[in-house]
Amino acid sequence: MQRAYGIIGIRAAMSNWNADFTGRPKTTSDGEIFGSDKALKYPIKKMWADENKKVMYLKSYIEDKDSIRPKTLKERYGELFGELDKKTPTKEVLKNLFECVDIKNFGATFAEEGQNISITGAVQIGQGFNKFEDTNVEIQDILSPFSDGKKVKSGEDVNQSTLGTKIMVDEAHYFYGFSVNPKNYDEYKDLIENFEGYTKEDFEEFKRAAKAAVTRFATNSKFGCDNEFALFAEYESEKYLPDLSEYIEFDSKNREIDLSVIEELVGSEAKVEVFADTYKLKVKTKWEVKSIF
Repeated sequence: MQRAYGIIGIRAAMSNWNADFTGRPKTTSDGEIFGSDKALKYPIKKMWADENKKVMYLKSYIEDKDSIRPKTLKERYGELFGELDKKTPTKEVLKNLFECVDIKNFGATFAEEGQNISITGAVQIGQGFNKFEDTNVEIQDILSPFSDGKKVKSGEDVNQSTLGTKIMVDEAHYFYGFSVNPKNYDEYKDLIENFEGYTKEDFEEFKRAAKAAVTRFATNSKFGCDNEFALFAEYESEKYLPDLSEYIEFDSKNREIDLSVIEELVGSEAKVEVFADTYKLKVKTKWEVKSIF
């Protein structure tokens, strides 16, 4: 495989796929709802970690004096590969980093203990924009079973428990474009013994996780967020394509995707796989559509 391109589609129903710091769905300056690449990468990395694969960039905790805090990058490295110090050879650090499935796909910036390593990931994921036209933001009040501890401590009269809010969208359909360039790792083949670069097996692992990780990841705010679409186009020769997600035509009334323009862009030389939640999403295409489940 020389290159690959594709799209990952996420449906959100009465849920919040990617919130900003106010708790509302993330939007651009002109109000267009979108999800960041980090929002998609996190459930993929969590799925790999739960399967006992090595994942570097995932929060883990350590007991520090009388509290619990997130580990530093150095401590996370030590958890996976043993202690890191200034005498650790860079080649050894590189070899270990590429054993992490998240770094093998998405790359890394690693600046610890005399190491200054930057790896451009073979897999690059863009921002996922909502293509559903009638999305509404819903705000739900939540009554807590507890009173405000600060007011109790200050001696104020507290007769009511606290109120909170849960912010969701009624329906949204996010589409992420991605590209895969295995040549990003060619420079490391001569540096790391027996390193084969980004392989066909690595891409198959990414595809497997990309099709299922969001549905699998069902937290309180993410319950209702599911994988609903995926397209993978692989090339055995060099091919340069733009972000394919921009060329999806989405019929909001019928919940139907039209891939006509993408078919023209991809051409006939690619190996193409299309997956969809065929119970809730229609796909207009000449390619075979398989169930995403």
